[in-house]
Amino acid sequence: MSVDVSLIVPAFNEEQRLPGTLAAAYAYLRERPWNWELLVADDGSEDRTPEIVRAWSERDRRIRLLRLPHRGKAAAVRSGVLAAAGTAILFTDADLSTPIEYLEPALQLLREGWDLVIGSREGALARRIGEPWHRHAMGRVYNRVVQWLLLPGIDDTQCGFKGFRREVALDLFHRMLLYRDGQRPLRGPRVTGFDVELLYIARRRGYRIAILPVTWRHVEGSKVRPFVDALLMLRDVVSVRINAWRGAYDGDVLPLGERLPGD
Repeated sequence: MSVDVSLIVPAFNEEQRLPGTLAAAYAYLRERPWNWELLVADDGSEDRTPEIVRAWSERDRRIRLLRLPHRGKAAAVRSGVLAAAGTAILFTDADLSTPIEYLEPALQLLREGWDLVIGSREGALARRIGEPWHRHAMGRVYNRVVQWLLLPGIDDTQCGFKGFRREVALDLFHRMLLYRDGQRPLRGPRVTGFDVELLYIARRRGYRIAILPVTWRHVEGSKVRPFVDALLMLRDVVSVRINAWRGAYDGDVLPLGERLPGD
């Protein structure tokens, strides 16, 4: 059976939050008229995360576990995208800080001809609920740097909710240079600026980007480490700018050199 919608949830040590996330996502998806799949891209979790997903998969085979080595969220999302079967491919955070109900308007935008849709926590129609002030302040500084160096006009690159037409997703994730196959495994969570590279390549390729204002809720237990991850993300932004100056994004689709789960 063909798959209309693939939803990817990257997860690292999410045994506390994942049961509620899967229950909410499943309750929503099973009422939709699409053929769907839900892929949990397990980023080498050391807790019961994979066992929880396997139990759900036994209940409904449309829920799939991708068991991956721990290389961070960027690599987990990319592996999920490359393993997805849907004509529309979306990913969202394991805490559902952007509610699952935004799938419907995101898909509508893709049907209307947009190539990719990004959730945004900025703008008149967007809301942030419960976000610590220091995290919001650091995010605004980071975004100013991103706009200055790479993406003018995009006020929020880091919202963890994004969707793509299938061919666009495959094109973009094949062209990304940061956090590719062959990097050594990590210790601990790693939140990076891979979204910036993704959107920069999308603009260079001429893809139409729709911005979807969302109501985003801060959830306790976030894997984001404000100061450490801010430095890592700034390093990524500079790396993308240097790659662009060097013409590294000008060539054909790059081989990933990695096997997909199940190959």
